[in-house]
Amino acid sequence: MPPSSSTKKLRVLFIASEADPWVKVGGLGDVTGSLPRALRALTPEETGGVQLDVRLAIPYHSMIRQKAKNPKLLSRLTVRRGSETLTGQVFLIENAGLPVYLVDGPPFREGDPVYGSDPHLDGERYTYFSLAVLEAMRQIGWAPDVVHANDWHTALSCYWLNLNRAGDDFFRRTRALLAVHNLPFMGAGAEEATAAYGLPAASDPRLPDWARRMPLPLGLLSADHIVAVSPTYAREILTPEFGCTLETFLKTREANLSGILNGLDLDLWNPATDALVSPFSLETLSARQANKQALLKEFALDPAQNWPLYIIISRMDQQKGIDLALQALRELPDPHWQLILLGTGDEILEENARQMEKAYPDQVRAAVRFDARLARRMYAGGDVILMPSRYEPCGMAQMIAMRYGCVPLARATGGLKDTILDSPDPATATGFLFEQASVPALTAALQRAQKAFADPVHWQALQRNGMSLDFSWNRSAREYLALYQKLVESRS
Repeated sequence: MPPSSSTKKLRVLFIASEADPWVKVGGLGDVTGSLPRALRALTPEETGGVQLDVRLAIPYHSMIRQKAKNPKLLSRLTVRRGSETLTGQVFLIENAGLPVYLVDGPPFREGDPVYGSDPHLDGERYTYFSLAVLEAMRQIGWAPDVVHANDWHTALSCYWLNLNRAGDDFFRRTRALLAVHNLPFMGAGAEEATAAYGLPAASDPRLPDWARRMPLPLGLLSADHIVAVSPTYAREILTPEFGCTLETFLKTREANLSGILNGLDLDLWNPATDALVSPFSLETLSARQANKQALLKEFALDPAQNWPLYIIISRMDQQKGIDLALQALRELPDPHWQLILLGTGDEILEENARQMEKAYPDQVRAAVRFDARLARRMYAGGDVILMPSRYEPCGMAQMIAMRYGCVPLARATGGLKDTILDSPDPATATGFLFEQASVPALTAALQRAQKAFADPVHWQALQRNGMSLDFSWNRSAREYLALYQKLVESRS
């Protein structure tokens, strides 16, 4: 079945390394688990009459085998690797009406993690997947109008299409979109695999020599359109600070680069229906206070103090600026605050968090672990979520926090800048932003937050403004649909 010839029918294939609920390691899994379903849920009025057929393809990871009930074997497939022919399979499962293809093959071994510690093995697996998923579509006879690839793991699908579709009747009219969720992760270590699978090095002089066999740069070179996961991040990656030495090349692709914010699953993140001590909504905001009291008691912090409760829910690494947050709190002139920190990662930062708790035994608690249920209680009970990221392509925690009445304080970067409004007008403001990734700049923002917290009317306005925002995937889905249509129209 060739790609549809009319924009009234649009076939979109999402390809990714992970997708919730089958396999989720990070934020990519949230996006690929939610956006395809949001696109399928668009009404005829929202699509302008376009019939959307959206499907998802992910590797048949070992951990999915325990979740996927009776997947249907659709076809076998072959992929050439040098003189070898690798034989794989494609299976079909469904989730709430969304067809999900599971692509298997020799590089995906039983017991392997989604992402391993050996970049060469990861490069082997995802180079195979990027080619196998396209061959799977050929075998089952479903040619997408748009392939929506995500990050380096599937960027080589874009490269293969660019190299081969002109002479391939099946994929001739397929267009490729590459979503960039985190530019620094480019697939270093996959260079040997790209050569082994017969993908030539790029010869385009715009790409630096080091990038000409690396998956993400090859995808950025060849995709028909590039989407960064926020408008600000789309602009930032054109600069030396955020461009990872690809900024000069990316500027040559600026006409085919845009930014679309990720969204939230509003059913999954709903303080009115969540399993909280005291569920609440915009209309019953006063009920939220009981969650703060319960959270403080859970961590043996004094609930009688009417101090701002700061929370950090984050992976602990340099990108997230945890070091800045801990130092800024130490230097805050007003010592009346409390902090609960949740996360794991860099061992030095983990130890810094533990030392912070020892230094402030009546004010700080460090939960150095992953705990999704605790995170929900923290969103519902914290006053301020701290996100002093050195860079943040989109970020989801600030959107969840605002939905739960927790005011964000963040660096003005990426999606944080696009989703948080820092304004002197309490009628519109939703949080606090600071420009420089420095302790003094963060300390100044903390002082502004402390002052606002002391004014209950001002503070409640901040909470209500944030809770009123629309962070649904519906908004993002409509933007992506418009982009898909533009890509399809460009091929005629």
